[in-house]
Amino acid sequence: MDPISASLLVAAATGAGGEMGRQLWEALRGLVRRNPVEQATGSLGPATGEVELASLSEAPHDVDRARALSDALSRRAEQDPLFRANLTQWQQEAQLLRTGDGDTTNTISGGNQNAPVVQGRDFSGINFNVPGQG
Repeated sequence: MDPISASLLVAAATGAGGEMGRQLWEALRGLVRRNPVEQATGSLGPATGEVELASLSEAPHDVDRARALSDALSRRAEQDPLFRANLTQWQQEAQLLRTGDGDTTNTISGGNQNAPVVQGRDFSGINFNVPGQG
């Protein structure tokens, strides 16, 4: 399983994408808290990743905390096939969340531009209110 990117974890922790981000974060919290790890003593201990999850919750923009959570989730996935399957499903759903990852190249060429031009990435809800041409 590929590690979960820190930027994806930050996006989920900060609620990026509105309701989708909040739902993904809650789903991850539930997944991590489910099935505590059995200790060598036979008692149940906190699930691996729970401490890192709480830490990122306290500072959701902290990329280092997100990396620590990613590492903890990877370690747990290596040891627990059911957790790995559930985490893989979560990660596939979470890929729809915009994280800011990736390159952007913007080019405008050829002639004059007679309307608004926006260069960037991951826009939504843009309205220029341009009057009709007549």
